[in-house]
Amino acid sequence: MTPKRIFLTGASGCIGHYITETLITETEHELYLLVRNPDKLRFDHEARSGITIFQGDLRNISQYRNLLKTMDVAILVATAWGGTAEVFDINVIKTVRLIELLDPRVCEQVIYFSTSSILDRNNQLLREAGQLGTDYIRSKYDCMRRLSKLAIAPKITTLFPTLVLGGDENKPYSHLSSGIGDVTKWVDVIRWLQADASFHFIHAQDIAQVVKYLVAHPDDTESTEQTEEEPIQRLVLGSPALTVNQAVEEGCAYLGKKIYFRLPLQRWLANILIVLFRIKMSAWDKFCLNYRHFTYQNPVNPQTFGLPTYCATFSDVLKTSNIQEKRKQETISSPEEEN
Repeated sequence: MTPKRIFLTGASGCIGHYITETLITETEHELYLLVRNPDKLRFDHEARSGITIFQGDLRNISQYRNLLKTMDVAILVATAWGGTAEVFDINVIKTVRLIELLDPRVCEQVIYFSTSSILDRNNQLLREAGQLGTDYIRSKYDCMRRLSKLAIAPKITTLFPTLVLGGDENKPYSHLSSGIGDVTKWVDVIRWLQADASFHFIHAQDIAQVVKYLVAHPDDTESTEQTEEEPIQRLVLGSPALTVNQAVEEGCAYLGKKIYFRLPLQRWLANILIVLFRIKMSAWDKFCLNYRHFTYQNPVNPQTFGLPTYCATFSDVLKTSNIQEKRKQETISSPEEEN
């Protein structure tokens, strides 16, 4: 396959690391990375030729207008998480501007990363996300509504990651992976409870494989049908839906914890605990507590395209997070800590 010219943002983040490393080691594409702080890059960007790093950010994206017009593919992972002004400037205004600077006659594909939090169970925009969501979620909702109006819209594929895992000694950890060890510490309590909720997850390594496939096959995707009203292809990234109860059962089996009986965790009880312990919750938090089932239609992962999946089950989640090893180390170190 002829190497393509790819402009990529967000390479220093968790997902960005996996994507960039995969494209460096498994393809010969020319990569142009826009990075705010190159010191945060942990992959070997000198592993081969054809890798160019620009130190900068989306605030000054217009200075790369001439370069962007030569790109075959744009992979837009960069995002701002906090601070209202920065979030909407980066996630909406500057992201849209970058896409506008691409030449529709040259660019064959834009792969834009959003979040599954802005979609409902039918993969349509979730109204409450635009009304009640955090600044980050509302900015992604706003950007999605604007993208369909762009001239290059039919060439945009929007990816909606569900719960993202990933991270190791050479890559930054995702928010979920950085906290999963703390959750398993409560397994002796959690295993006695039942909860009515469900979710999807995906490992950043599997996201990278999907992106590599899409770059090689820009017209071979399984998405919602494109129309004049919605010309953008949408792909939700995730495993098949998993209930919380199934996740607990898999986790207990992996950790060698038996389950003899389980008590339903009722929503009314959760509401009482929130009041009793004066837990502060935003409008979005309250909505999520009541919504509970964050599931989507036709989630996509490497298996969708006939590729091996790195992290397919919840047991795989615990394995890739080295939970068993961490628990052993804690058990060994705890007597010393008590003395």
